[in-house]
Amino acid sequence: MKLLHIDSSALGDNSVSRELTAAIVRQQQSLHPSLQVEYRDLDATPVAHLTGRSLAKADAAETEDAEKVLQQFLDADVVVIGAPMYNFSVPSTLKAWIDRVAVAGRTFRYTENGPEGLAGGKKVIIASTRGGIHTNAPTDFQEPFLRQIFAFFGINEVEFIRAEGIAYSPQHRADAIAQALKSVESLAQAA
Repeated sequence: MKLLHIDSSALGDNSVSRELTAAIVRQQQSLHPSLQVEYRDLDATPVAHLTGRSLAKADAAETEDAEKVLQQFLDADVVVIGAPMYNFSVPSTLKAWIDRVAVAGRTFRYTENGPEGLAGGKKVIIASTRGGIHTNAPTDFQEPFLRQIFAFFGINEVEFIRAEGIAYSPQHRADAIAQALKSVESLAQAA
């Protein structure tokens, strides 16, 4: 079994999403001792943003990295993503990664009956962190976007582990992290 671990926070050691993805990966490793983990830190090693030059495959190194990113995603049984909310959505580095896995003919295709996802059979676990509280609010463009893009790929098993209100106060932050870590524990019970 293969797990792809993606972090996208720019906050390094101060990142709550990184703390949560690490806990999720540790939990998955304890559930599946032979689990193979691949890791990509999109802050330290960003994926090039999609441009006309990218589509023309003008840069061999960029083209090679894009194929590697796509293949890692396709090969994974479980994908763990750290998705902090930046400006009501996802970090641009995470969006650039998504642009590289959203490839017609590989993760989706269009048919006479509309789009069809080609990357089903995976589980995606997203560590969603937010300075404010946005669940079920019109300010949340993060979770609906992520649910839609993975459903578009044919992935229906998407779990969110949320830590919200982390910018309100140190106590809010600590409480949100503790609650999110309890949610991580509940993933094991559901497995």
